[in-house]
This record gives sequence, structure tokens and C-alpha cells, in this order.
Amino acid sequence: MRKFLLCTMAVLAVFSFAASSDATNGDNLIANGPISRSMGGVGIALPQDAISAVFSNPAAMCFGPYCPGSEFNFAGTLFMPDVSAKIIIDGLVIKDDADDKIYPIPAIGLSVPITNTFPLWRFGIAAYGVSGLGVDYRDTAIDQPTFYDFGPMGQFPLVAGEYTDLRIMKFAPAIAYQPNERFSVGLAVHIDYATLDLRSGTSEGYALGVQLGAMFKATDSITLGATYTSPQETDHDNVTDFDGDGTADDLTLEAPQQVGVGVAFEPIAGTLLVEGNVKWINWKDSDGYDDFDWDDQWVFAIGVQYKPTDKLALRAGYNYAENPVEEHNGFVGSNMTSVQGKMLPEYYYETFRIIGFPAIVEHHLTLGIGYEFSNRFSLHAGYVHAFEETISETGTNMAGQPTTLESTLSENSLEFGLTWRF
Repeated sequence: MRKFLLCTMAVLAVFSFAASSDATNGDNLIANGPISRSMGGVGIALPQDAISAVFSNPAAMCFGPYCPGSEFNFAGTLFMPDVSAKIIIDGLVIKDDADDKIYPIPAIGLSVPITNTFPLWRFGIAAYGVSGLGVDYRDTAIDQPTFYDFGPMGQFPLVAGEYTDLRIMKFAPAIAYQPNERFSVGLAVHIDYATLDLRSGTSEGYALGVQLGAMFKATDSITLGATYTSPQETDHDNVTDFDGDGTADDLTLEAPQQVGVGVAFEPIAGTLLVEGNVKWINWKDSDGYDDFDWDDQWVFAIGVQYKPTDKLALRAGYNYAENPVEEHNGFVGSNMTSVQGKMLPEYYYETFRIIGFPAIVEHHLTLGIGYEFSNRFSLHAGYVHAFEETISETGTNMAGQPTTLESTLSENSLEFGLTWRF
């Protein structure tokens, strides 16, 4: 009991150290923890650690390699996005790179048994940075607050969205029930802490939701999984002056509902594991994301783990999801458009979408390694690369001049983690 309390306190403590990340599948990380991330983000059917179980499918806590014992995980990601922007106005080219930053993203997970005979119950808890997005063009060529001079009408900036910072940290207690050797169900309660800064100061908000999961071991070598996550809405107060009336406006952002299915195949038990996942992310019907015209995403992931020895694990994976940000070629910058009831010029609406929130990467390649020093302790490391993508659209600015907006994004991350079984 003392070990359980200490681990739970550590999980609660990490909740206060949320850090920013950037876009992967939209603005969601493909996974949490070095094992799942180095296997392309899989884990719905057969996750390999407690963090992945709570994140991907809470029902999986009953089928992890740590069962029937307990497991504590500590993990960290060093996230390194590379983003740049270009604005072409009637032949004038203005371009620059965003400020290079390394974002640390912590994660902690715990899974422990409640009962030791059927029906089995397990309790889990995790805290992790799950989502984030942002650019920082302050003090670059993109950051020109008086670029447009319309005389008596005033001076206006080159773009809206030259600085954006969205961060979401999730705290998830979970429970799983396994009535027999083949089947389990699970429930995780999501408590979200979100911050949003659009250069008018940080606004904090909270949201609640649930994740439901089920797993079925069809044969000794094939396991199936399914999961559903409810939408989770956060209200951010006084984030920026969308309509230019001198008063900071509010913005509601809703983490979208998600549905996922997975299948895991172990052709050589204990040696070779292959898993594939498919997820649907409903950006199109989520408050905030629908205002900025994000489309739904289908996410396809495949991962492999090979253990040449009992102690060494080699991992690789691939993750693909089409860019959700729709292109609006032919926009008319002097027209007015609405964002949650606030009217702003279409030109600034488009710069905010394309320059400020370029969640556009699609292809991810992942690699990883793990080593068990003993039956109780192991270390894991991984690498994720999101290949460079560019989004570009053309229209006119507020003065009617031909205008092109362009953003380019690629990402790299290093993963590490430790596992303690007790």
C-alpha cells in the first residue's frame, strides 16, 4: 500500500508540469510514452506499458505484460518542431522562421490490481501532455504590427496569429474489469487543464470527459481492441481582440470525440508483435476547430516490436493522418467572417489559420529500443520524425492585392522512459 500511495503522489505531481507541444495528428500527439510512440502510436489492441494503456485503451490494463502485478512508468518527450512562414503580397516576399524551441513533455502512468481472482479489477492513473499547438514569430519579419497604413482608418499588422500557444494536460484515473481470460472493458475519466495564449496573456480552462474501451483476445495470438473518447470543451476568456473593438474576446476550443479500433498479432509469442490501429478524429464538429475549418481525420498506424532476447526490444512504426486544415484559395481579404460571433476581415482570419495554427504534418516514421535490466526495471528510448509538409493558399488582402499565405512544418522528437514493476 505504501508503494501504491507513493506512485499515486508522483502521478499527481507531474500534473503541475504540463509543457507545450506542437501538432502531430491535428494538435494531438500520436501517443504517449516511448514504447507506443516508437511503434507509430499504436496501443488500442495491445499496449506494452501502463501509460499506453490509459492513453490508448483503459481496458488494456488487464492484458499488459505487467499483469498480474503492478507497474509504474515515468516518461518524457523532447519535442522539436521546425516551422516557417511566407507571405507574398503583390510580388513582395516576406518570410522567416519561427523561434526554435525544445518542448519537454512529461508523462507518468500507474496500473495496479484490485483483485487477484476472476472477475479481475484493475486501477490505473496517468498524467500526460496530450495536445498542443503554437508558433512564435515575435521579433521576426512576420511580426510587423504597423505593416498596413490606411491613413485615417489606422495602421494594421501584417498577420494575425504571429504568436500562438495552446497546451493541454490530461489527468486520467481509470478502471478496468475482466470477467474472464478473453475479454475486458475499461473506463477512464479525463480531467483536462488547458492554457491558451494569443499574445494577450495566458487564459486557463478546464474540461471533463470519458474514454471507454474494450478488448477481446480472439486467439492466443490475436487481440482486438476498440475505444471511444467523448468531446471535451474548454472556454478560454479574454484571449485576443478578434473584432478590433478594443476588448479581448473569448474563444471556446473543444477537444474532439474520437473512435479507434486496433488489432494485434503475435506470430511468435514473447518475440514478435505487430499491431495496427485506425482512429477517427471529429475535428469538423468541434467548437473552435469548426470555426477555423478543420476537417475530420482518419489516422492509420502500424507498429512492430521484435525481441531477439528476453531483455532487448527493438521497435519501429509508421503513422499517417491527412492534414485537417482546409485550404481556402480565392479568399477575399476585405470580406468579413465570423469566429464565434465576432467579425473580422477574412484576410486576418486566413493568416490566423495558416500562419498561427499550421497543424499540417501527415507522415511519421518512428524507431525505438528497450532493455530490461531485471524483472522489475527497464529503460526505453525512441525517436519520431514527422516529414515536412507545406500548406499554401492564395487570395487578396484588405487592399485587394494578390496575396499568398504559406506555412511549412516538420517535427522531431526524442523519447525516453523507465518502467518499474512491483
